[in-house]
Amino acid sequence: MVEAGDTTAAVAFRAEPGHRPAIASTGSLILDVAIPVYNEETDLEPCIRRLRDHLVEQFPYPFRITIADNGSTDGTLGIAERLSREFDDVEVCHLDEKGKGRALRAVWSTSDAPVLAYMDVDLSTDLAALGPLVAPLLSGHSDLAIGSRLARGARVVRGPKRELISRCYNLILRGTLAARFSDAQCGFKAIRADVAERLLPHVQDTGWFFDTELLVLAQKARLRIHEVPVDWIDDPDSSVDIIATATADLKGIVRLTKATLTGRVPISGLREQLGRAPIQVQAPGVAPSLVRQLVRFAAVGVASTIAYLLLFLLLRTFTGAQAANLVALLVTAIGNTALNRRLTFGIRGWKGSGLHQFQGLIVFGIGLGLTSGALAFVHSLSATGLPLEIIALVLANLTATVLRFLLLRGWVFRSRRQPAVEPAVERES
Repeated sequence: MVEAGDTTAAVAFRAEPGHRPAIASTGSLILDVAIPVYNEETDLEPCIRRLRDHLVEQFPYPFRITIADNGSTDGTLGIAERLSREFDDVEVCHLDEKGKGRALRAVWSTSDAPVLAYMDVDLSTDLAALGPLVAPLLSGHSDLAIGSRLARGARVVRGPKRELISRCYNLILRGTLAARFSDAQCGFKAIRADVAERLLPHVQDTGWFFDTELLVLAQKARLRIHEVPVDWIDDPDSSVDIIATATADLKGIVRLTKATLTGRVPISGLREQLGRAPIQVQAPGVAPSLVRQLVRFAAVGVASTIAYLLLFLLLRTFTGAQAANLVALLVTAIGNTALNRRLTFGIRGWKGSGLHQFQGLIVFGIGLGLTSGALAFVHSLSATGLPLEIIALVLANLTATVLRFLLLRGWVFRSRRQPAVEPAVERES
């Protein structure tokens, strides 16, 4: 629940990087809710009236509803203009071209409200979640807020086809763009205006991928994204083309992945302008400690060894032992280096990762020599077989593991160890 602030205080809204002041009520506009619409002459009026009634009764600050008509060819624009004449807190923004992202950009980039939101015109999301959505932005706790149909506590009514598509899409986002938010597609989001001002110039999509792209950039800029579990009921009469939307989203994922990897999007600059600095926790002695490193290295090593053996056994069914060993060891060595880099030695970000993988491959070469030598020794014996191969490989890998830890700690990641301060990872709910 949002508590009313000091109505006499001025709003100090432009903030230094990493600091988000609370937004105090001054009697001026606080929230601007954009409703992007295209050919919604049937649903528009009842939905706007319902939304406005809710805001009048439940939202304690001045608000505005902006109907963003993007190229409607029916009577949508006429209905929107009539509603804006009837209510002082309802406005219309008309664009000749289609595109949800284009409509939101037009409204958000010109709004004078410190908090910007949008929701789908069908109001599939229960409006009771609007207060919890906006509250952390008003208080300064968060930078963006999203409604989530996949978070714990959400209640959703929709068909299995849409449920499957939504979950698969979010899994793809996690796998390709390392997204940590649970639901990119829910049409129920809010953002602080100062954050939108910085992010919008870097968001290229003008369609349905717009808010996904905005969220990915916000996450990479280390902004705080607040998730609100919502009650959501699917609109069976929705005009959204699922196949076309999914295709456009996949193209957007490919484009955004390429842009972030090639540096076309200035992530480091956005972090400097907007990102919250990591919490610094003073740790006694060296950090991370040798004991902590050994425990984490051992855990990664166990997982890597299991993955290596499974992959070796799979490849061994249709290729020779040496070839299977080479491929299995190479694949797991790359994963092992990446996991140890982040978990064991506390190094995050892309900087230096290529060099670390190259050095890791040199360490891999030592491990390959040990395991290949062990296999050659077994094959030189009179009694050979798969059980002996596995025993020899396990013993060789144990030896290689000890050498790997010493080389990773003393050579590969030596220059990046920090002697006194270890960053703590902040995780959003």
